[in-house]
Amino acid sequence: MNAEAPRIDSPGIATPEVPAGKPKARRMKRGRPLRFNPRMPGQMWNDVLGERPLGGRFRAFRRIFTAVLFTLLCIPIQGLLVQFSGGAKNSFARFYHRTLCWIIGLKLRVIGTPWQQPRTLYVSNHSSWLDILVLGSTLDARFVSKAEVGDWPLLGWVAKLGRSVFVSRSRTRAGSEAQEMRARMEAGDSLILFPEGTTSDGARVLPFRSSFFAVAEAAERIQPMALVYDRLGGLPVGRRDRPIFAWYGDMETASHAWKLLRRTGTRVTVVLHESFPPDAVPDRKALAARLGRTVTQTAATLRQNRDFVL
Repeated sequence: MNAEAPRIDSPGIATPEVPAGKPKARRMKRGRPLRFNPRMPGQMWNDVLGERPLGGRFRAFRRIFTAVLFTLLCIPIQGLLVQFSGGAKNSFARFYHRTLCWIIGLKLRVIGTPWQQPRTLYVSNHSSWLDILVLGSTLDARFVSKAEVGDWPLLGWVAKLGRSVFVSRSRTRAGSEAQEMRARMEAGDSLILFPEGTTSDGARVLPFRSSFFAVAEAAERIQPMALVYDRLGGLPVGRRDRPIFAWYGDMETASHAWKLLRRTGTRVTVVLHESFPPDAVPDRKALAARLGRTVTQTAATLRQNRDFVL
């Protein structure tokens, strides 16, 4: 049986004849190329951990509304408790901060044990307004905060009812403000200090300023702490996602909170190191260097998603 001669369609290419009655293969035709629009405009467009727009907006609105309503209910209660002696006002403040963390969906992991004795100076890194909620729910202590916070609406009232110590960080008032902090510690209060002097971008710990440790001699014990936000969407946080938690520079509080509260699966880890007496270090500069080194190394380990063991 003789084979049919090949049909020539183009020079140099032989195409066999298609038997009669057999349909020709259809070529795949592609229309316009697929275009993927970002789920969220702006610098957050490539955030693969973000929620769907409608669900995230509803979640953020629900959390903000609940947090504001809960705060308005707690303000008169705390205002009444601060008029009396005893530890009820301190316990209620911790309950308030712990409940706020639950409302916004922030899980807390605490490694180590706080030194729960009076006149303790807790020293921590600082990267966000969230640090107030986290440490306020973990420690029985008062915050040392910048004076501008006292003028903020609503948050300023909460800070005052929490008996925070406000400092202006101006040289003309440095002596009187240090004396106020000493008086608070001599009265039995413990203080939470952020010796970086400002918030960082969450990817590093800024150098500790020795001037912040002028009141260290009034403390019975000093306990260093490291605080890192290490989970977003239930997954480890990378460098790109740290600005979702960190609040620094000229960031607006409202827009930062709105982006953060849209998310789920957030977690923060707090490591509390062993406390030591202030006279174990010769001077303020050596104390700032020792504490800064401890906090920096611990925070770096947590940012690398490695297990930390005390």
